[in-house]
Amino acid sequence: MDVKNFYKKVDLESEAYPDLLRQIKDPPRQLYCIGDLNLLKLPAVAVVGSRKASAYGKWAAFEIGKRLDENGIATISGMAAGIDSAGHRGALSAEGRTIAVLGCGINICFPAFNRALRDEIVKKGLLVSEYPPDYPGSKFTFPQRNRIISGLSLAAVIVEAGLNSGSLITAERAAEQGRMVFSVPGNINSFYSIGTNKLIQDGAYPLAIIDDIFEVLGIKKKIPANILSGLGKDEQKAVEIIQKSGEVSVDYICREMNMKISEVNAMITILEMKGVVYSALGKIFIAN
Repeated sequence: MDVKNFYKKVDLESEAYPDLLRQIKDPPRQLYCIGDLNLLKLPAVAVVGSRKASAYGKWAAFEIGKRLDENGIATISGMAAGIDSAGHRGALSAEGRTIAVLGCGINICFPAFNRALRDEIVKKGLLVSEYPPDYPGSKFTFPQRNRIISGLSLAAVIVEAGLNSGSLITAERAAEQGRMVFSVPGNINSFYSIGTNKLIQDGAYPLAIIDDIFEVLGIKKKIPANILSGLGKDEQKAVEIIQKSGEVSVDYICREMNMKISEVNAMITILEMKGVVYSALGKIFIAN
């Protein structure tokens, strides 16, 4: 797909320019965009990590991107190989709310092998660059674009990172911009997790459960419609009670639904088997 002649230019003074990005220290004077400009006004979370990623890291990035999209939140990344691509694909597997921020001209596909992913993002999501068509990428432009990735986002999730990973630059920019930084914990003997574990040591929020993103940011999470449609009337009511409160006890559900504890325990067990809720430390939570 030749996208060179399809871009729109959004200037800093334009109403279409994203408010969060306008607030950073050095916002780009203009954005070259191809795709759905409405995504610039959606709440967004950056999902970034190493180009050389493990199977676990790619799985985590995909699931995070998918879960964000299911909750109406755009996934922002840099369309690089590895974690970035997996995060984009997770969002694209749902409604496609994803933004790829490029470190080169808006019409240049980098890396070249990601052309199919780029074309799908153009159709469903949005490509963004501060560089005009044909502007070549360089060792300067790619780190520079990371401030835009974090600047567009409410928070940044670092999935995997070696000690010299470019995603650590995004984490640094996010912290400078006052954004929340999440880090996915990993094995202490894994090269892929050295950077993310170090971020946690330095104060990043350890993302043990994907839905922690919504809890920490104060965003009410949604249950996918396909899951709710398969539940009985009482099951749906119980899920609504848990979702509203964030965490509840069995006794609380009993009081709210006027049911016996044996009935509620049986229902919660079934909901756990369906993967809708989980129990921990005497409380019941909505599952990822």
